[in-house]
Amino acid sequence: MKIEDFYIKGYNWFLRYGPRALIAIILLFVGFWLIGRIKNILHGSFDKRNIDPSLRPFLLSVSVIFLQGLLVLAAMQVVGVQMTIFAAFVGAFGVAAGLALSGTLQNFTSGVLILILKPFRVGDNIIAQGQEGTVHSIEIFYTIVTTFDKRTVILPNSKLSNEVIVNLSREGVRRLDVELKFPFSVSFDRVQTLLEHTVNANKELLKEPKFRIGVSSIEPDGYKVMVNTWIKPHGYQDTKLELQQKIIDNIIAGGVKLPGM
Repeated sequence: MKIEDFYIKGYNWFLRYGPRALIAIILLFVGFWLIGRIKNILHGSFDKRNIDPSLRPFLLSVSVIFLQGLLVLAAMQVVGVQMTIFAAFVGAFGVAAGLALSGTLQNFTSGVLILILKPFRVGDNIIAQGQEGTVHSIEIFYTIVTTFDKRTVILPNSKLSNEVIVNLSREGVRRLDVELKFPFSVSFDRVQTLLEHTVNANKELLKEPKFRIGVSSIEPDGYKVMVNTWIKPHGYQDTKLELQQKIIDNIIAGGVKLPGM
C-alpha cells in the first residue's frame, strides 16, 4: 500500500468518524461532570432522609456505576459501535454470574432490605437462628451478633430476612419472670408480702408497668407463685440473677422454708 493511499483512507475515516468521536468525547466529559453533580445531590438527599450509614456508600456506588455505564453505552452508540454482540455478551455474563452467585445475591438483597426496613438496629438484643445477643453491626451480606458470653456469631442476611427474628429491645422494656414453689403450710399472703418487699427494694426494676405477683399453678404437694416484673432490655441476665438471689435471701430471712429445705 502506498503512503498516499494510507493518508487518503485515514482522511476518509476522519471525515466519517471524526465528528462522531468528537461528539462522543464531549458527551463523556459533560456526562461525567453531571454524574458528579448527581452524586452530590444524592448524598445530600440521603442525609435528609436519614438513610442508614451502612447503606449510603453502596447506594451511591451503584447509582454512579449505573449512570456511568449508560453514559459509556451512549457514547459508543454515537461513535457507531455495534451493540448487538456487546449486549449478548453482557447478557450471557449476567446469567452465568447470577447462577454462580445466587446465594451471595440473596444475602445482598436481604441486607439491603434489612437496612431499609430496619427490623432491628445496631445495639438491639435479638434472638435469631437459635442465637441470642446484641447486634454489633449490619453489613451488606451478613449481620454480626455478639452473644452474652462474648461469642461472635456471623449470620447470613438471607436467614434473617426469611425466618423469625425476636427483637428484645424494640419495645424499650422486657418482662422478667421468676417462679417459685411453696408448700400449702405457707400462706400466700405471707409469701406475697415478702416478694413485694423484695421487688420494691430493687432499683433495677421499673415502676411502670406495675409488677404482678400471683399463683401460677396448684399441685398436689404445694403451689407455685409467679413474679412478673419489668426491666430495661439491656442487662436482663444480670438483673434476673440478682433478683432471684435477693428473693431467696428474703424468703429464708422471713422464716419461710422452700421445698427441700
